[in-house]
Amino acid sequence: FFFAKKLEMLSRVALQGSRRLLTRGFASTGIPTPLESFHKSLGGKMVEFAGYSLPVLYEKDNGGVMAEHHQTRERAGIFDVSHMGQIKWHGDGCADFIEKCVVGDVKGLKPGTGLLTLITTAEGTIIDDCIVSKAKEGYIYMVVNGACKHKDMAHFKEQLEKHGNPSDVCMDYMEETLALVAIQGPAAAAATQAIVPPSVDISKVDFMQGFDTTLAGVEGCRLTRCGYTGEDGFELSIPSESAEKVVRALLSQPDVDVCGLGARDSLRLEAGLCLYGNDIDDTTNPIEGVLGWTMGGKGSRRRVEQGCLGMENFLKEDGGLKKVARKRVGIAGMKAPARQHTELYDASGENKIGEVTSGTFSPTLKKPIAMGYVETAHAKVGTDIMVNIRGKMQPAKVEKMPFVETHYYRA
Repeated sequence: FFFAKKLEMLSRVALQGSRRLLTRGFASTGIPTPLESFHKSLGGKMVEFAGYSLPVLYEKDNGGVMAEHHQTRERAGIFDVSHMGQIKWHGDGCADFIEKCVVGDVKGLKPGTGLLTLITTAEGTIIDDCIVSKAKEGYIYMVVNGACKHKDMAHFKEQLEKHGNPSDVCMDYMEETLALVAIQGPAAAAATQAIVPPSVDISKVDFMQGFDTTLAGVEGCRLTRCGYTGEDGFELSIPSESAEKVVRALLSQPDVDVCGLGARDSLRLEAGLCLYGNDIDDTTNPIEGVLGWTMGGKGSRRRVEQGCLGMENFLKEDGGLKKVARKRVGIAGMKAPARQHTELYDASGENKIGEVTSGTFSPTLKKPIAMGYVETAHAKVGTDIMVNIRGKMQPAKVEKMPFVETHYYRA
């Protein structure tokens, strides 16, 4: 009974933290997504996030951050991520130009595949992280973070001007014409199979593969096998006017329910995934963020040829990684959740070595977890550290991420 009460208390703390995280610093009036009325009809508690009105949780039976988190880990959860920016690039020079802006091997992508990559500044810091896919249909599809999309596009336009506005590169921002919905969890594949044409075999679609398709009879959609939870799942780009039809078709499938931003945050943290603005930003370079893998391994084309804005600031001439003073790490072992900006100290508790960037109570592991930056000398997994939580030092350790096993699908 005592343990159950303690878990209930910690879950409330986690929920309050999620609300604070998801409502800070945004416009006074959130832009409604195409699913606004749908969310409210199901008890969605709406908050402002990235300038949009989105559900942080659902006030209904089997609703709430904890329940929605478990729904996704054990069955399947649907998330409205229509605040994200969707861009289609056209023209023969697209891949060449995009590689001047991002660190990933865009030109090496096979048709129908994609990758996670980073947009960088001239100083080599991170403007945003994004998904870039080479569509079989002949264009390049990019999804950028909602809070960064206008900044990203201004950066792209600036770079186009610097390169003489090449006539063979066209950036087409889809604005509000397309909604974006994610379905994540063990039951996501079966639910998605039920709404694609009979000719599509979801079991043959690999992680980070995608294609244009029809969903629940709605034409003009795009499906990508990816997500932000560590589970198998899909992101579905849907014409805005038909988004609710597709979501209701998914909800009619077994073991599928709606989930909010609160659960999305705890799920991504368990999976060791960064939230831009917390865990990476324009003061962080890819090596500090432990995201060097987005450029490929030692000897990869991007690391050897370079050519992306600011790469010389974090790569050596031979493509080796430059040393950094701090690194992003996982943290666990403390008794209470450690929130953003919580100070981290060495094992003696005397020397500050960094701070937390994201922290929550893990519904899956039933313990507090966090992510943050520490001085490189203290970044090795297993290193003892101290966490200053509300003025009290608590022992913790640097822990390997992801905190939970991931289930990215391999065909």
